[in-house]
Amino acid sequence: MIPKASSVFRHRVVLDTNVCLDLFMFRDPRWQVLLESLICGEIEAFTRHDCRREFELVLAYDKMKLSAESQAAILTEFDQRIRPYASSEKIEAGAMAGGLPVCKDSDDQKFLELALACEADVLITKDKALLKLARKTARNGQFKILAPQAWLVWFAALKCSQISAEPADL
Repeated sequence: MIPKASSVFRHRVVLDTNVCLDLFMFRDPRWQVLLESLICGEIEAFTRHDCRREFELVLAYDKMKLSAESQAAILTEFDQRIRPYASSEKIEAGAMAGGLPVCKDSDDQKFLELALACEADVLITKDKALLKLARKTARNGQFKILAPQAWLVWFAALKCSQISAEPADL
């Protein structure tokens, strides 16, 4: 079950495959805030069929050394935390106002398309080819592209500014 946000503070994100591996397989403690934000509903993460399928295929790699049961458990958690984006339409590069940049790695274009389609605030990635496009998407007013560590700083600052903007209870 996907959690509902308990406050108005909620942002949309797209997570690339490597970030999902860090969260759901490796349990990287550096990204614990990201996982907790997903669980409590402060952020809403989206995927689409081809993005989820890539994650599923990577989990099945021999080098991951995961049993079928472990793979299934990881995918179950992924499905509980990441919301499928309903639109089946693919967005072609340049089709939206301002144009969607084209990633050098065509396998990663789907994450850009998804971020634009679901109106994400941020695409969180460790992929260098995607990170190189951050200025273009920002300049186009589309979405931020941030590495997980940069997202943590951005999100903390955003939460602080939200808290300081709220009226004090008297």
